[in-house]
Amino acid sequence: MQEIVVLGVIMVLALGAYWSLVIFPRQRDFQKQQKYVSELKPGDEMITYGGIVAKVISIDETTGVASVEIADGVIVRIVAAALMRPYDPVELAENLRKSHGKGTTE
Repeated sequence: MQEIVVLGVIMVLALGAYWSLVIFPRQRDFQKQQKYVSELKPGDEMITYGGIVAKVISIDETTGVASVEIADGVIVRIVAAALMRPYDPVELAENLRKSHGKGTTE
């Protein structure tokens, strides 16, 4: 009987660890991304899930579809959930330098 109680406690602790290390961070990232998408307005430059830099033309909140311009005069419709993060050329360049081991620009 005592072994069952110990096993139950271990299972509860494992479930708690899994929740705090896997589920909770994903929920937080999802909520952060959803907040970003809800705050987008026409003219904002952003990066899509596929890595395309685009400018928001319009967002239809009822269908969840956004119209974005990916090049001069090229407007495509994209699922609003695929709009991942703001476009920041300085941050992207810094990340590229770090990935190639060149350090910072300081």
